[in-house]
Amino acid sequence: MTGRARLLLMMALGQAAAALGQPFSLPTPNQAIFEPGKETDYFTPTVSRTWPSGTFGCVRSEGWQMHEGIDIKCTQRDAKGEPVDPVSAAADGTVVYFNAKPGLSNYGNYIVMQHEIDQLTMYTLYAHLRQMAEGLSVGQAKKTGEIIATMGRTSNTSQGISRERAHLHFEICLLANPNFSAWYKKNLPGQRNDHGRWNGQNLIGIDPWKLFLSQRETRARRQAFSLREFVRRQPVLYRVLVHSPNFQWAKRHPGLVDPPTSPDGIAGYEVSLDSNGVPVRCVPRDAGAFSDNKPIKLLNVDTEAYKQAPCRKLVFKKGQQWVITAKGLEHLKLLAH
Repeated sequence: MTGRARLLLMMALGQAAAALGQPFSLPTPNQAIFEPGKETDYFTPTVSRTWPSGTFGCVRSEGWQMHEGIDIKCTQRDAKGEPVDPVSAAADGTVVYFNAKPGLSNYGNYIVMQHEIDQLTMYTLYAHLRQMAEGLSVGQAKKTGEIIATMGRTSNTSQGISRERAHLHFEICLLANPNFSAWYKKNLPGQRNDHGRWNGQNLIGIDPWKLFLSQRETRARRQAFSLREFVRRQPVLYRVLVHSPNFQWAKRHPGLVDPPTSPDGIAGYEVSLDSNGVPVRCVPRDAGAFSDNKPIKLLNVDTEAYKQAPCRKLVFKKGQQWVITAKGLEHLKLLAH
């Protein structure tokens, strides 16, 4: 298949998905994610592990290491065995960043795109790329299915990525803080940040596999898929009270904020966070909720959710009492900055 034919096919598939009310399309030609029992044909595992280690969540280091995306197996190789799968925009959007210096990131060569969908500003990240599409530049608008790169195996890790494990690392994220560079300089003085706000620490992922399957199931029921409701329905790990009417995450993501119900104004927010630290719902609260005047107060932790996904270490059970860890407090401060 010629490059132009591949482009037309990828765009046609993406536009068909969008027409069916599915905001996100698969970013490579690999379709095995939708075939029961074909997970080994879709996900690339880590060395000496099985396919679940290529999925999203606490799937590495015996459940104690977070993998904030999915690793998609290649389907096409050149004569030398290198991947040549085209990588396409997973949704209509704009290129906001690309790194073409693989030595500067574990992601190797990578691209970040911004998407405005269902009252949410979302981002997709495409990593370990062999090369960017010719002429790719920041600010370019791309349609769903339009080719933006070629799959590869670039990285700055000492062990690298073998030819056999070549894959696309793909993320669907929300931006923690547009002022990340200033926050990073203040809170992590002396530490290097080569990518500004597009540092992976500032992109909080949701599970792409779960999202793709939810889109497909919704379509099968002949219902409209809502990205906003999908995010809001994610299992909650813990809830906190943030005593600030200017909690910046709520200002930046109004689609995840409930309408205020009290006539007494907003003194802060009750924030529900999933196991990856995504604030999936913010409920405005008046001054009555903050009688103890604490800036941040842990309300509760779902113990079953913690057992399934403890690796972000945002909360911890100290004796009989749950507490927010230092890492968890740092995360909340990043969201609030």
